[in-house]
Amino acid sequence: MALKDLIQQLATETNDPCVTISLNTHRTHPDNLKDGILLKNTIKGAEERLIEKYGKRNIASILEYLEEVPKEIDSNYNLDSLHLFVSNDTQEFIRSPWPTHHAGVHISEHFAIRPLIKAYNRSEEYMIMVVTQNGVHMYEALNDVILNEVRNEDFPYTENTHHILHSDRRTDPKQIDDMMREYLNKLDRAVVKLHHDTNFQCIVISTDEVYHKLLEVADRPQVYLGHASINFNHVTEHDLSHQAYEILKNSQNIRRRNALDEINEAVGHGKVLTDLQEIFQASLDGRGDLLMVLQDFEQAVVMTGDRTFQTVDDPHTPHAIDDITSTIAWEVMSKKGRVIFTEDTNLKKVGSIVLKTRW
Repeated sequence: MALKDLIQQLATETNDPCVTISLNTHRTHPDNLKDGILLKNTIKGAEERLIEKYGKRNIASILEYLEEVPKEIDSNYNLDSLHLFVSNDTQEFIRSPWPTHHAGVHISEHFAIRPLIKAYNRSEEYMIMVVTQNGVHMYEALNDVILNEVRNEDFPYTENTHHILHSDRRTDPKQIDDMMREYLNKLDRAVVKLHHDTNFQCIVISTDEVYHKLLEVADRPQVYLGHASINFNHVTEHDLSHQAYEILKNSQNIRRRNALDEINEAVGHGKVLTDLQEIFQASLDGRGDLLMVLQDFEQAVVMTGDRTFQTVDDPHTPHAIDDITSTIAWEVMSKKGRVIFTEDTNLKKVGSIVLKTRW
């Protein structure tokens, strides 16, 4: 199931109890040997809390899953955090490439999906195009991992069909330049076509000369997210994805800074909400264009109606939603708005949670 679809499923479930277990994990040996022990200890603590509150009979299926799930999770495949979502109707575990600031056990009538929303918004699918003298290869990537090589009527280009055939013209700089431009123009059309089908942007790994000429002939230069100079001694998929991901992270950081500028500009136009209750209601109404939340901000609430709540200090308060920002973030996302969690404390000048509205 796609992450967005899973978030929707978890966000809309109401059950008593909904158990969320989150812990930070390790990608490499021997550190990941500790993950299994931590998982079992965390589950044991969750079981004790559940039995004390609900008794064994009403949550038998939850306890059974919690007993068995450590056997299903191979620590050798761990990423930076692990999240379990368990109710009488749901049993899911998800590995995330991002560490969590909310490790622990959360028990309420709703799942604590904030880590998944953050992972979704910080994960990005894109294309990596590698241009060499021997041809062009295109890959689909997610963050720092290449998922697969694109193979269609356009890719891979196995050879440069526009090489100069006549020896007496090989030394003509203008002829060489014209041929390269024609070749790159055809390549650009293939990239734009793929972008139209997938909506993915493209990072190019090539010589500097090729990339600059590609941008000169490009019909839609905005399709190209950035460029890394090719190192012909390091062209494994791991090397390529590492190069591309550094560019992607830089692009994401720029977008976060631009989003903060957008918030600050919207303040002057009266299109920013900072009151939590107003933000929640606007998110329900589909008015949320851009939500920014400080990394460590969270607020437990008890709902007093469909659109109103009372804030509480203790997230373990009966019937409490442990963090209303998860619900707000999902409402904004599901209605085509943008959500950004940030560590930039400059946001505090406006508020810890801020919503730019569409109207």
